Amino acid sequence: MYINTELKQQRNNLRLETIELQVQSEAKNCQGDSLALLALLRLLEGLHREIRDSLFLESLPSNRQGLYTLLKNIEEEGGWPYIYRMKLQSLLANLAENTFSELESEKNTQSLVECESSKPLSVKQG
Repeated sequence: MYINTELKQQRNNLRLETIELQVQSEAKNCQGDSLALLALLRLLEGLHREIRDSLFLESLPSNRQGLYTLLKNIEEEGGWPYIYRMKLQSLLANLAENTFSELESEKNTQSLVECESSKPLSVKQG
């Protein structure tokens, strides 16, 4: 029975790795397209919620031994799965930092162009 459980676990790990590679590949295909990446994140969040609220709750152990095994796995494997939602304030702060950097860069470039294009004043003009 132990060998069967381990073999089943290995097959599940391979299936999960395949899903992970597909999601990473899709994310790379969407690189630079914030709307497509946002749609992917929304899809993942929706799947997480759907699995958690239905299938996972239905599969919770009904005895102490099963509960102990589940809690032990949660503790050993890194805790409860959670999808972090970026707060709007964080998004705006990040946007503001990037915009400020871009504006500074443009300002510096514009100043350099103005300095190079302006004619030096001669003694007669001064």
